[in-house]
Amino acid sequence: MKVLGIESSCDETGVAVYDTALPGAAGLRAHTVYSQVALHAEYGGVVPELASRDHVRKLLPLVRQTLAEAGLGVGDIDGVAYTAGPGLVGALLVGAGVARSLAWALDVPAVGVHHMEGHLLAPLMEDDPPEPPFVALLVSGGHTQLVAVDAIGRYRLLGETLDDAAGEAFDKTAKLMGLPYPGGPQLAALAETGTAGAYRFSRPMTDRPGLDFSFSGLKTQVLLAWRQSDQSGGTRADIARGFEDAVVDTLAIKCERALDAAGSDVIVVSGGVGANRRLRARLQAMAAKRGGRACFPRPALCTDNGAMIAFAGALRLQGGQHDDAAVHVTPRWDMASLPPVAAAT
Repeated sequence: MKVLGIESSCDETGVAVYDTALPGAAGLRAHTVYSQVALHAEYGGVVPELASRDHVRKLLPLVRQTLAEAGLGVGDIDGVAYTAGPGLVGALLVGAGVARSLAWALDVPAVGVHHMEGHLLAPLMEDDPPEPPFVALLVSGGHTQLVAVDAIGRYRLLGETLDDAAGEAFDKTAKLMGLPYPGGPQLAALAETGTAGAYRFSRPMTDRPGLDFSFSGLKTQVLLAWRQSDQSGGTRADIARGFEDAVVDTLAIKCERALDAAGSDVIVVSGGVGANRRLRARLQAMAAKRGGRACFPRPALCTDNGAMIAFAGALRLQGGQHDDAAVHVTPRWDMASLPPVAAAT
């Protein structure tokens, strides 16, 4: 089954084709992503109306480009998957409208995909994918969650952030230190040149039981340290390293607690922060020490992309799930409310 996937939940326009007849990573026939970073940079954050308009401009050309790269014509598509939520309502409607129109014109089924389920399942596109049950860490600019995955489509929330998500904390911390938008990747790159231990910040909420996160206080600690420093380039790098180490340690401590709680030794990590080099190394070492494994998507599939939507949609379409012809989006959507995909497990 060849599934066209469309992602338009925020400021990336992603299109991909996933072919269920091909094994592992080979199933991803083609994927393209257009980022709106340059468009929003002068505003220091995403402007929803501008994001929606740019999706309108870019989506159809990307569909044509992706199909060409996959060596397929539009008539070769067997199903269409699109991000139905959560996300910016206008941006979601652009992708949903195009997806539903294509499906109607081609007389093929279409299914709306939960954005975070797409992230969660992205590592399963790689070779030697993990089998449920496992624990998933969803860590991005908008979400930081620990989820017990009993089966594909059966999710239990173990813990989540009470304020800023980890990626959001990266971005805000970078901004307060004067780094250009988007700040998270800039801060991580700067941390590579910093001295470990020059600044040590707290590991929030690790001194008490539980699996929830809070990063707003850590951000405040960094702000105070920055204001009290000489604000030189070397100091900035040292503070960035201290901040990154605190976030990585916090995530790793909570992940190990979640594995203990779920009785598992397999951690799956998805979302933009999942591309962080130190986080990957720390979680791989932690899982190996337990005799388990840590699984990640390739870095290009950590940020928002159409591949994860095509893959998640293919699993649900194969399981017999599809939506009616109406254009539905759900800007706020609890992943625990999703139906199971028994046929795909």
